[in-house]
Amino acid sequence: MGTTDSPVDSDRDRPPLALIAGPTASGKSDLAVKLALALKARGRPAVVINADSAQVYADLAVLSARPSIDEIQDIPHKLFGTWDGATACSAADWANAARTAVAEARDRGAVPILVGGTGLYLRTLLDGIAPVPPIDPAVREEVRSMPTAQAWQALVREDPERAATLSANDSTRVARALEVVRSTGQTLSAWQERREGGISAAIDLHASVLLPDRAWLYERCDRRFAMMLDQGALAEVETLLARQLDTALPVMRAIGVPEIRAFLGGECSREQLEERGAQATRNYAKRQFTWFRNQPPGDWRRIESNNVDVERHFASLLQH
Repeated sequence: MGTTDSPVDSDRDRPPLALIAGPTASGKSDLAVKLALALKARGRPAVVINADSAQVYADLAVLSARPSIDEIQDIPHKLFGTWDGATACSAADWANAARTAVAEARDRGAVPILVGGTGLYLRTLLDGIAPVPPIDPAVREEVRSMPTAQAWQALVREDPERAATLSANDSTRVARALEVVRSTGQTLSAWQERREGGISAAIDLHASVLLPDRAWLYERCDRRFAMMLDQGALAEVETLLARQLDTALPVMRAIGVPEIRAFLGGECSREQLEERGAQATRNYAKRQFTWFRNQPPGDWRRIESNNVDVERHFASLLQH
């Protein structure tokens, strides 16, 4: 993943881009607005660009905790609620739209501020995407119909390097690696070495990752889900279900949607709904926390405080 540039002249000549990442409920959206206001106070406009895979969907204003009109404080926000739930937004789809939003911000002299918790989105934008050709439908059908154990053994034979990095029970990644090598004749690793479209070399990246105290984070997750239920999440899911969309679509699998769907179907009580929704949110936050603690480059600033001092943590950007 792209690294934060060191403060040398050649890097400072590149256009700046701020990035605020971290788990759900960690305060990313509020911090992005505070940073944008600090830039604005210095006569530099800013644009907040969403990098959260749930907040891209128009159908999930409440359940994705999309910033409200009051919360954005007149700061332009892009790629929030841009996709209709009937259309899946892949990492490549989002990265293409984000590149355009970043370029538009630069063209009008604004500082882009990426904010979100979807690591795959950020990695695709910064580092590019492997140009894997479309998979032969017959190959895909054959691979996806194989039992996981059989697919794993086939991958061990045909792409032992990739197999060594995966769990034998990871059916999704095992099938993807196997279908790629069978359809293209090259391993997934070989394709990934040819990543294209990344913007990291063309920007002066100011990246921060929020990793607050876990007890504090989980308590916020619990409160957030309870508030969502009181603020219209049930009606939001009722509207979504009325569209009779494919249950495999990302919007139908977003945190809170399956839990509320079960409640609306009479499968659980309101109390059970609150418990299950809060637990699903905490589990998601835990996975994000682990990913952002370990995966981003070491020079991305890790912020463990629950209260972030914008002037101190983003001093280099504010003085740019």
